[in-house]
Amino acid sequence: MAYPGYGAPAGGFPGMPPQQQDPLYGYFSQVAGQDGQISADELQRCLTQSGISGSYQPFNLDTCRLMINMLDRDMSGTMGFNEFKDLCQALNGWKATFSSFDRDQSGTVEGHELQQAINTMGYNLSPQALNCIMKRYSGNGKIPFDDFVSCCVKLRALTDQFRRRDTAHSGSASFQYDDFIQVTMSV
Repeated sequence: MAYPGYGAPAGGFPGMPPQQQDPLYGYFSQVAGQDGQISADELQRCLTQSGISGSYQPFNLDTCRLMINMLDRDMSGTMGFNEFKDLCQALNGWKATFSSFDRDQSGTVEGHELQQAINTMGYNLSPQALNCIMKRYSGNGKIPFDDFVSCCVKLRALTDQFRRRDTAHSGSASFQYDDFIQVTMSV
């Protein structure tokens, strides 16, 4: 029950920008520091300290770069608050998917679990494509959360780039060589 004079009025605190009213903003501003942007190094520390990967190992720096590139709308190489908020939403979704298929709670998913997870996220990949993913991300047939996130980031980013070029929604796109290199090297 709300009492007059306690807490913020409906709609938040007067004079505060809406993003600063978001509960994530305080955490973001601590991580981002003075410049108001999060670099790959800062994101790595943030994710490692948050424990989202379920381990005390540092989150892979390359995965952090990939996540920033995936959401970097202003092409700054860093992440602003709205981009960070989108990343948190994506990470929470990936974590939920990962956890639901890591049935033995080992902190890894195996090939058949990965296939089910990828299908659940709406991707329809061939057995050959899934085999490539397993070869790329697994160690001894198991994929830890950090590598699962890296895989999800690449799938999402490459699919987004493909969809932009598949204007007829036919499952086919045409790339110039330079465009292909730019797309694949930015992911």
